[in-house]
Amino acid sequence: MKNKKLSRGAGLLKVTYPQHHEENNKVGAVLSEVILGGQDGLVNTLGVILGIAAASQDLRIIVAGGLAGAVAEAISMGAVGYTSKLAERDFYQAAMNREKEEIETVPDIETREIRDIYEKKGFKGDLLDEVVGVVVADKKVWLETMMQEELNLAPVDDDKPLHSALMIGLTSMIGALIPLLSFALFYFAGWRFPGAVNWAIYSALAVSALALFIVGAIKSRLTVGKWYRSGTQMLVIGILSALFGYAIGSIF
Repeated sequence: MKNKKLSRGAGLLKVTYPQHHEENNKVGAVLSEVILGGQDGLVNTLGVILGIAAASQDLRIIVAGGLAGAVAEAISMGAVGYTSKLAERDFYQAAMNREKEEIETVPDIETREIRDIYEKKGFKGDLLDEVVGVVVADKKVWLETMMQEELNLAPVDDDKPLHSALMIGLTSMIGALIPLLSFALFYFAGWRFPGAVNWAIYSALAVSALALFIVGAIKSRLTVGKWYRSGTQMLVIGILSALFGYAIGSIF
């Protein structure tokens, strides 16, 4: 792995990684939650207000319905973020307890699994024996290695569920306000001229499309692919999803 360093200290083989590697992972996790909440809040609220706008030309009803939906969506998304992190934490704890028990009851099998892990990494001969010996000599290191290398699981901090709930809920509300502001502007400014609702719809679609494109472009930084392709993809998916709300509202 790039920039990975191997060193010996007190007879142990150590693997260290640059600090920015961990920091990038944290930034990526936060950005992922921001995108999840913001995109969901924007698309859902846009679909709701377009549906209401298609069924009613009353700006007051559109704004009230959109705001109610936005608040409910933000609370719901925050709750989902909280419970999902709790479930992730509980799953990790259950898996760790199971691995801990297996280390105690079937150490030979677990040692063989450690050997297999490092064989696949390219360790051979005496170096492989040394690495395996170092890992199994410390049960804490042994357990952490099994959790990370065999099960691909990382611990969830106790404050992570609440942090995720607040982050996703807040960004969901912010995302919801993007299309809603167009209708709120027309309503509070007292613009009641013929076609005002249609102009608010066009404005909301334009602003939402731009926001979705930007979010998609930022998302490409977390994954692979071209920023303009990712932005266009999110724009198309988001707008098409919201237009279904308009189609349903048009029926009424």
